[in-house]
Amino acid sequence: MIDTEVLDSGLGDADDDDFDTAAEVDDSQLPDHRYLDREVSWLAFNQRVLELAEDPTLPVLERANFLAIFASNLDEFFMVRVAGLKRRIMTGLAVPTNVGRSPQEVLADISAEAHALQLRHAAAWEELVKPAMSEAGIDIVSWDDLSDDDRADLYDYFQAQVFPVLMPLAVDPAHPFPYISGLSLNLAIRIRNARTGRQEFARLKVPPMLPRFVALPRSESGARYLPLEELISNNLGDLFPGMEILEHHAFRLTRNEDVVIEEDETENLIQALEAELLRRRFGPPIRLEVTDSMDDVTLDLLLNELTITEQEVYRLPGHLDLRGLFDLARIDRPELRYPAHVPTTAMAFQPAEQNGRADLFAAIRKGDVLVHHPYESFNTSVVAFLEQAARDKHVLAIKQTLYRTSGDSPIVEALIDAAENGKQVLALVEVKARFDEAANIVWARKLEKAGVHVVYGLVGLKTHCKLLHVIREEDGMLRSYSHIGTGNYNPKTSRLYEDFGLFTSDEQVGRDLTRLFNELSGYAIEKKFKRLLVAPLHLRKGLLRQIDKERRNAIAGKPAHIRIKVNSMVDEQIIDALYRASQAGVRVDVWVRGICSLRTDLDGVSDNITVRSILGRYLEHSRIFAFANDGDPQVYIGSADMMHRNLDRRVEALVRVTAPAHVKELIDLFDSAMADTTSSWHLGDGGAWTRHSTDADGTPLTDLQEKTMTQIQRRRRARAVR
Repeated sequence: MIDTEVLDSGLGDADDDDFDTAAEVDDSQLPDHRYLDREVSWLAFNQRVLELAEDPTLPVLERANFLAIFASNLDEFFMVRVAGLKRRIMTGLAVPTNVGRSPQEVLADISAEAHALQLRHAAAWEELVKPAMSEAGIDIVSWDDLSDDDRADLYDYFQAQVFPVLMPLAVDPAHPFPYISGLSLNLAIRIRNARTGRQEFARLKVPPMLPRFVALPRSESGARYLPLEELISNNLGDLFPGMEILEHHAFRLTRNEDVVIEEDETENLIQALEAELLRRRFGPPIRLEVTDSMDDVTLDLLLNELTITEQEVYRLPGHLDLRGLFDLARIDRPELRYPAHVPTTAMAFQPAEQNGRADLFAAIRKGDVLVHHPYESFNTSVVAFLEQAARDKHVLAIKQTLYRTSGDSPIVEALIDAAENGKQVLALVEVKARFDEAANIVWARKLEKAGVHVVYGLVGLKTHCKLLHVIREEDGMLRSYSHIGTGNYNPKTSRLYEDFGLFTSDEQVGRDLTRLFNELSGYAIEKKFKRLLVAPLHLRKGLLRQIDKERRNAIAGKPAHIRIKVNSMVDEQIIDALYRASQAGVRVDVWVRGICSLRTDLDGVSDNITVRSILGRYLEHSRIFAFANDGDPQVYIGSADMMHRNLDRRVEALVRVTAPAHVKELIDLFDSAMADTTSSWHLGDGGAWTRHSTDADGTPLTDLQEKTMTQIQRRRRARAVR
């Protein structure tokens, strides 16, 4: 168990009392309303995703994909963030938000904003992306557009592939209103019994295992697809023979699906999670999406039966659940997507001979290796490293944290192979990784059966750090090989997420990881980490020291500059420290993908703070913390975002990057991202984000991800020429 009194970051020489006193004095000079609401900021992030879908210069299937991402993101926002606010209201917990407002006030604001965004999302599909797809030869048709021959072909498909799996559920005195599962697409059907004249109601779930868009025979204009719910809606007579179909409308329900686990020392966490996952299916409703053509009688019935308010109803034109566009975005039309990019093998890990196999241990012994995914391959670095360790007869032990990975992952298979080869293998599996809990339980048990020592983390904390530690015997001595990353050990997402990973044989890092893994799997108590900065104990304190050191340097007239790249910037203590640094004249650059509660419009407070956001073909996921340090830059990478949960309720780790070439690479990347010549969103007055994608002449600004891709490929070609 981690002891909160004894761990020390080993960072700097600042006296704790002096540091805390300085912070308290400076806080009185900061304005009260100095944070942006985190929930509203998240919606602004999803709006940036939507703006990519609306961009006519992007390939059309990528635009469809961004529409699907927006829809999926918003679903999770409702299931977790909105559900959390509703839970506070229902339980009477008047806990204010990060800007001091009541949950009721915030819920009203985000409801209005979410309604506007969903309407904009629907319009982007109906008016922009769907017509653009049609021009490219991909038509999403309606039933009214079809010929008699088309309808006959579709009826045959309906009878053979759809009708057998449909389950209409009647609602009458003998059949209570059925349970509506979260995120399912449904049809609300009102029918009249031709014999009795009595009106009835039925619910029909659109089968999620069938293709959402049904392919029709190609026409002269190209491929054609019909939404599955339209095929079902226009063949309801087969489901209700002898009945008159009065009305039928699509609807979709979102439920509270956030997991709440009460842990204690004796609880079996796996069993508790399995019970909670079963309960999650029956969470209370928090959003009802309906087509804008739904009649009042049907809507009133749904509102009464689902116990949902008018504020929680979202009337939308067109199709519901545009997550289905993920399938359309995979259509085999490469010219309608971003040009294919094949990740290169990091130069240090390229084999000496063309068809040879690289010795990754030898490469790491020569010096630290920094890899940048997905520009550099995850498979020929992280996976290859673990697979080599699994079969290497000199490797004695492998220890790894796993937060999210895929069920068929070569990572899991390599750990199993290592255990079967007689090595000591420890896998710290975070079964509480949100929405991956069930999958993590399955492969955690698979690891256990293979003889891997599986640990499920610490009570009350999520283990989010990305650590891999290999112990190898060399010449009668033990040597450590370590990997510390910013992203999950997941080969699938590594092709989409931008992340860094550091490989090192530095013995100090090895000692740090040995101590940390002992903390995570046992009851060891260690006092110091030398190159790691670890949460929940000292990561925030260590960063605050570094920020305050820059503030002091600025006051003393020394060079001072802070650069921070994160997914989210919410933590008030970190934000206040950045404000104080700005007031002292420190240049503060923040590169954030998602939520940002930091303001840039506070006169005399945030004058030296610049905030940028970059979204594109890859999801910016790495975290970088760089401090000028009076000419001796201190740079860290790792897993931690600047949020309460990361700094207080998770085990996170940052590692200090020491190789001068790596320090330069990270700072150069950061400066390119912040440059006015780079396409990005700028945070301005009132928390508004403005996209800057072209210059004053309309010329496109530099795409950072394309630039990075080109630079890394050139680097490899230059090495090949040598």
